[in-house]
Amino acid sequence: MKLAEKIMILRKQKGWSQEDLAGQLGISRQSVSKWESEASVPDLDKILKLSEIFQVTTDYLLKEENEEEQEKDGTAHLETTYMEEKETGRYVSRQEAEDFIAVTKANVKKIALAVVLFILSPVCLLLLGAMSEYTPQYVTENMAGGIGMIVLFLFIIVGVVILVLTDGHLKKYQYLGEERITMDGSTRSFIQEQKEGCEAGFHKGIAIGTALCIVSVVPLIGTGAFGATELVMVLCVVDLLLLVAMGVFIFICVGGPYEAYQKLLQEEEFTPENKIVRKKTSFFPGAYWCLATAIYLGISFYYNNWHISWIIWPVAGVLYAALAGIIRAVTLRKLS
Repeated sequence: MKLAEKIMILRKQKGWSQEDLAGQLGISRQSVSKWESEASVPDLDKILKLSEIFQVTTDYLLKEENEEEQEKDGTAHLETTYMEEKETGRYVSRQEAEDFIAVTKANVKKIALAVVLFILSPVCLLLLGAMSEYTPQYVTENMAGGIGMIVLFLFIIVGVVILVLTDGHLKKYQYLGEERITMDGSTRSFIQEQKEGCEAGFHKGIAIGTALCIVSVVPLIGTGAFGATELVMVLCVVDLLLLVAMGVFIFICVGGPYEAYQKLLQEEEFTPENKIVRKKTSFFPGAYWCLATAIYLGISFYYNNWHISWIIWPVAGVLYAALAGIIRAVTLRKLS
């Protein structure tokens, strides 16, 4: 068994992620990933540290032993574990991995556009509602509500159609986020190199998107503090939605390809353990957002306050993150 395989198996036996092992060694997670993909080998001081952490000899780590020697050292079970993992994991070829990355990159902007349409869907309704208050001779309240609702539903319909079409392109690769997979060392090294090549752009995009989302609330807070008119407040809300839409667009565009690499490398949210949790909690997102949509439409139609009820969506987003975290923690505890 090679050094890369031994490190990976010993790490998994401890129940550690690559980040956990990297923290104990005082190095980056990428360094551990390179070791396990055979893209590089640990220095001598790191070999010594690994032997201490895993409580094995340096000879065992460095020497490619045959089966008889492994049995003598009491480590034959490591080879068995590794072979079982390879047999139970679905094999992904390099061509299949490249096709998945290409399809993801081709569809990520379409997905981002669909989400932007959802975010911007109430903008027309907000603007027309404000105009009906200040220029009723040109835009009546009924006209504002009717046109605004038509535009809102058109945006949502177009967004849903885009998501359905892109989902059809990506559906054949759904197993990558749900099943244990395996691949050869050269393919893993290739994917790791691709991932590292886009990391700078990913972090830059996340920083810009986060800045836009933070800045988006500044005008609204400022106008509220100085007692601005309702029209100015509405314009600030529209500005907030536009900036948030820009930020989310960037998040999805840089995050989609990066997440594709994580799926192939089974890192972060896509480790085999997390895939089990994802399967067991797959019901939650669909049920939650259907309920949120029903609440939004019910309150909006019943009270006829579309210019205010949009606040349900940011509240629902924050609540979703909290509930998803709780469900994940409970599921992990049940599996442990």
